[in-house]
Amino acid sequence: MEKTTLPDLALLNQRFGIPDVLAFVSGPGGLPVAEIENGLATASVCLLGGHVLGFQPHGQLPVLWMSQRSDFELGQPIRGGIPVCWPWFGAHPTDPDKPSHGFARRCLWDVRETTVTDDGATCLRLALPVDDTTQALWPQPFSLDLTITVGKALTVSLKMRNEGAIPVTHTCALHSYFAVSGIEQVAIRGLDGATFIDTVGPQPSKRGKQDGAVTFAEETDRVYLDTASECFIDDPGLGRTIRVAKRGSRSTVVWNPWIAKSVRMEDFGDDEYPGMLCVETTNAADDAVTLAPGGEHELTTILSVQPIG
Repeated sequence: MEKTTLPDLALLNQRFGIPDVLAFVSGPGGLPVAEIENGLATASVCLLGGHVLGFQPHGQLPVLWMSQRSDFELGQPIRGGIPVCWPWFGAHPTDPDKPSHGFARRCLWDVRETTVTDDGATCLRLALPVDDTTQALWPQPFSLDLTITVGKALTVSLKMRNEGAIPVTHTCALHSYFAVSGIEQVAIRGLDGATFIDTVGPQPSKRGKQDGAVTFAEETDRVYLDTASECFIDDPGLGRTIRVAKRGSRSTVVWNPWIAKSVRMEDFGDDEYPGMLCVETTNAADDAVTLAPGGEHELTTILSVQPIG
């Protein structure tokens, strides 16, 4: 059976709560949410999807963007924050009836551990349970852990292990949505010279090469290939730069739906696109990962904020 029973919040707090630092509460739609506040930052993580909903270092504005139209329902993805896309990114490669971006973002995750680090950060470790639903969509035996560390920076690490007897190939993403002052005023550094796949327009999947910083004047959906570089989102309107560092990734996705696609998406406000953009740490397209039996792969994004300069 698919796991549809919400966990007992009192039991979660008894086992995993950290006084004055981490508490499990009833969040939007009644979904279970870990609320974190330490001496460095605040954050919230929904157990549906292992989904980071918010991150805000003290003295800074919120880093992540959430749609006001997002669904908060069991079995449905959340729009904004950091969705976990696994074990495929985008449409399923062979079966269009399977859910877009995999099933990890639609499932309730289990809490495995909560700790405080030596430098005062808070660490929350989750695991994706294996059930009839996940096995029907992905029959290969696996384990999947998500570790979220909230400090001056936000670190999110997704670790997959092949528990089966044959090699398995997957794609995945930490699909980060960032809050910006205005999409036409921001620029992304770090991808100059990288080859990209452009999935928008009359010739989807055409390839190009980035020239200078990435800027926005229309719908943008690109997979940048063969790049392990960190990216910098320069936002003069907010006077800040968001640094997006990563490990275990040689592809980066940049996305903004612009006007027409915003209208088509039911869980995205028609006029919300100017305040967000996605810079996603991925294993996508040519960057698919094949694991031998017993093999592991860890995909990590590290998000921090600094004054623009």
